[in-house]
Amino acid sequence: MIPFSYVVDSMRAANRLSEQNLFSWEYFAADENPVAASCGITVPTRAMLEAKDLDSLVIVAPNTAQHFDDAKTLKQLKLLDKQQVNLGSASSGSFILARAGLLDECRCTIHWENIPVFKELYPHVEVAFTLYEIAERRFTCSGGTAALDMMLKLIENEYGRQLAQQISQQFQHDRIRTEIDSQQMADRIDLAMSAPKLIDVINLMENNIEVPLSLPSIAEKCSLSLRQIERLFHKYRDVTPSQYYLSLRLMHAKQLLLNTNHSVIDISIATGFETQSYFTACYRKHFGSSPRNHRSQIATERKA
Repeated sequence: MIPFSYVVDSMRAANRLSEQNLFSWEYFAADENPVAASCGITVPTRAMLEAKDLDSLVIVAPNTAQHFDDAKTLKQLKLLDKQQVNLGSASSGSFILARAGLLDECRCTIHWENIPVFKELYPHVEVAFTLYEIAERRFTCSGGTAALDMMLKLIENEYGRQLAQQISQQFQHDRIRTEIDSQQMADRIDLAMSAPKLIDVINLMENNIEVPLSLPSIAEKCSLSLRQIERLFHKYRDVTPSQYYLSLRLMHAKQLLLNTNHSVIDISIATGFETQSYFTACYRKHFGSSPRNHRSQIATERKA
């Protein structure tokens, strides 16, 4: 609901503050049935096939959007693209645009939690760790409050910075974040201030999941000694570098396990484990359940 609300309310605020009818909007879904958010709020919609004479279409979707495969909707998106409609996403809708083949020629983004699965499903699509990406007739963001920054930038591009700043102030938003601002988890912000070298090490680990780097190689690339890296992890994470790297790979594996249909052996390979048996043992020790049992348990819960 947060990205959905920011998309709609930024346009409403633009109309009110400019005292002009700059924007009008409608709600569409795969069919004409109302769409219920996970919080219980229901939004009335029209069927996507009725979407005509649009300037832009913004897709808002849950983090299960990687499973979306409605042929009629995907066909309609391709038709809208041919009609020169601007297509964008305010959350996990990047999965749907990628499924329709509409992100092949541009850089996009999605929430950091979904990036591992997105990269696995669409390795040919360039996905960034940024808050939002705006290109010609494409715009995507990482969800949450980043949807407001993206909308403010789109409004600025169309109607000027003054209006965008007025909307930002109206929403008690301290500044309009830019396209180059990175998605940051709270602990990363703290580290950026206190241990920027550790951020470099962690980034290197995160970018080398399938073929893990050796610790000496990481140390060399970051211009640190092994002892320095060990001290940094002990001080700021209370684990060894090897334990942290293994945890990263297992979290990546968990995302693939619970959000794709890839086999356990393929996931173990994609996360740098030499054998499936070693991967299963590490996974069970870390999460308290084997990969197969964990997948089965979550699938049952989702059906309930």
